Amino acid sequence: MSFRRDTITKPIFALARGALPAMSDTEREALEAGDVWWDADLFTGNPDWSKLLAIAPATLSGEEKAFLNGPVDELCAMLDEWKIFWEWRDLPQEVWAFIKREKFFGMIIPKEFGGLGFSPYAHSEVVRKISTRSIAAAVTVMVPNSLGPGELLLRFGTKEQQERWLPRLADGRDIPCFGLTSPEAGSDAASMIDTGIICKGNFEGREVLGLRLNWHKRYITLGPVSTLLGLAFKAYDPDHLVGTQEELGITVALIPTNLPGVEIGHRHLPAMQVFQNGPNWGRDVFIPLDYIIGGKERLGQGWKMLMTALAAGRGISLPSLSAAGAAYAARTTGAYARIREQFGISISKFEGVEEPLARITATAYQLDAARRLTCAALNAGVHPAVISGIMKLHATERMRVAVDDAMDIHGGKAVIDGPQNYMGNLYRAVPVGITVEGANILTRNLIVFGQGAIRAHPYLLEEMNALADTDRERGLIAFDAAFWKHVGHSFKTLGRAFVRSWTFGLFAPAPDAGDATRFYRQLSRYSAAFALCADMALLTLGGALKRKEMLSARFGDILSELYLLSAALKRWHDEGRQKEDFAALEWCMANGFKTIEVRFAEILANLPNRFVAVILKLVVQPFGARVLGPSDRVVHQTAELVLEPSAARERLTPDLAHVDDGGGFARLEHAFKLVAQTDEIAKRLRAARIHDWKDGVGRGVITQAEGEKLAAAREAVAKVIEVDDFAPDALSPIYKKSADVHQFFQELGEQRAAS
Repeated sequence: MSFRRDTITKPIFALARGALPAMSDTEREALEAGDVWWDADLFTGNPDWSKLLAIAPATLSGEEKAFLNGPVDELCAMLDEWKIFWEWRDLPQEVWAFIKREKFFGMIIPKEFGGLGFSPYAHSEVVRKISTRSIAAAVTVMVPNSLGPGELLLRFGTKEQQERWLPRLADGRDIPCFGLTSPEAGSDAASMIDTGIICKGNFEGREVLGLRLNWHKRYITLGPVSTLLGLAFKAYDPDHLVGTQEELGITVALIPTNLPGVEIGHRHLPAMQVFQNGPNWGRDVFIPLDYIIGGKERLGQGWKMLMTALAAGRGISLPSLSAAGAAYAARTTGAYARIREQFGISISKFEGVEEPLARITATAYQLDAARRLTCAALNAGVHPAVISGIMKLHATERMRVAVDDAMDIHGGKAVIDGPQNYMGNLYRAVPVGITVEGANILTRNLIVFGQGAIRAHPYLLEEMNALADTDRERGLIAFDAAFWKHVGHSFKTLGRAFVRSWTFGLFAPAPDAGDATRFYRQLSRYSAAFALCADMALLTLGGALKRKEMLSARFGDILSELYLLSAALKRWHDEGRQKEDFAALEWCMANGFKTIEVRFAEILANLPNRFVAVILKLVVQPFGARVLGPSDRVVHQTAELVLEPSAARERLTPDLAHVDDGGGFARLEHAFKLVAQTDEIAKRLRAARIHDWKDGVGRGVITQAEGEKLAAAREAVAKVIEVDDFAPDALSPIYKKSADVHQFFQELGEQRAAS
């Protein structure tokens, strides 16, 4: 071993040590935050499918179910999204009071502090349901339970801080927000210039050691109404009052917003969404050191604290909202396509409609599968950092596609705004999800693979830590052990990738999963190819891979597809292999395999080392990218899942907020049921070439009762197809209520002519 280390490993160690790019403290803390989970199995190139299938599905307790069927349903019944967004520009006061009284802000806070003590899955389910009724209400509820003072206090707060603040957050006496983003620091939040200078000052009538803060934050959700601001800033100790260091690093503290120097209350209008969001400022705000979350000992540890919290929160809130948006789009679009007729037939019969409808349906299936699997990890106490990034990125991106498809199928119905438009506000809200909690462009190009390759790889992090060790001899010993394990792993992966690619996965490992067995084999094949290509890219590019963002993004896409497809297979297994749902699973697999094969082809075409690229192509993609995506048969079968009332449709779109209030969604559901119930009656009339049901009754084709039922269905459809219109003065204050619009313009023209 010492001969190998001194003669072979030592020169490699020296070369790698010189080539390893410097890693900042914030980069290291981000890498070390959270846990690895199923992503690590995928990185091995040989995932253990029995491990995936053995993961306990996320479930709700009786108390959590009662909350969903009680206070959550009550809250949804109180919400009128049109009035919230168009008239009030806020949630009404009775809704705010209800949210506080029922402890919606305290879902993640343990009961010992007055909260509900719910699981991550319950948190996800609550957000999911509310978001199908009101985006503004969903965001209001989810933010205090995600990244913010509550979660940071639970993880890092002192006992005294927890006892003081958590009960107030749980019952709504304090409304929290968290200030991270600033004008100078968006996606690169670590470049913030907000400061906290350690000094002595007067606080509540006594002189104490504390921090004098100056900041400017923006895009802060709940900021305008917050009473307790969690703040990220850079701490400095120029007079060495707490130690020898002057620059202490990013720190997080609690700031009661009634302190002198805090300016808060102004609002942003994010993409016409009216949840409370706005900027805030602090000018010479003084706080004692014990307002730092975790106390004085946590000075400079804020970035690691934030990244750890984000590893969990990013896997819940926006993925839940996105999964709900896709399910909502599937249910409403399937119903609308079923009842809407053009050229004498339901538009659902057109293949041009079937294709996007199938995409919406399969997206709903896959996103909810991934949401549930991620929540299962969170319920088990795992905080999967890379997977949370995948979820935020792909849930919001795929929701965007699903909502765009829904808008296209609905046409003018979804374009014309008003109380009966059940799609428009969701469409407007999509860019918010794409942008917040780490912009998707950054997450795709830098985070998913960049963080995943280091954290989830079996040996890479060990090698990097060894190379960075200040004790060169100790580092060499650790590097020698990790490096040769890595070499052995790479040769095994090469063999697996070669055999599985040349046999199209025929002998790849897979559980006995009936019709889905072949899908597991292909994922085993792609996992081996991914692990091999990732190793070769890291070997040939080293630290330069960090700057090859397009390559990194393609690797990230493959890793993401492997996770999302694993989740779909897990759902298929957990739900008892429902035969009726197989088309949705098959669509997901075909579409995901196509993406994976295209990304491999793009990587091999653009890998700078052309010799390695040619060898890799012979090993992992000898016949080129061959998967073309879902077949026409699969598209047709998948679209059919949401075109008729069925158990499959309910499984695809469970637990949406059904409120029978006569609104657009309620009208659609009512019409859909009536059309399905009268389908056979309508067919008989069409076969007899009769349009007027009364003629059908007179000619004995249908009965009077059947005719009346059909008339009710047609009337219900007409109500759905209706779009809102408004009097001119209802939309614009320039019109006088008593003035005729034509007269107004005539007078305006005369005035202009006279001038």
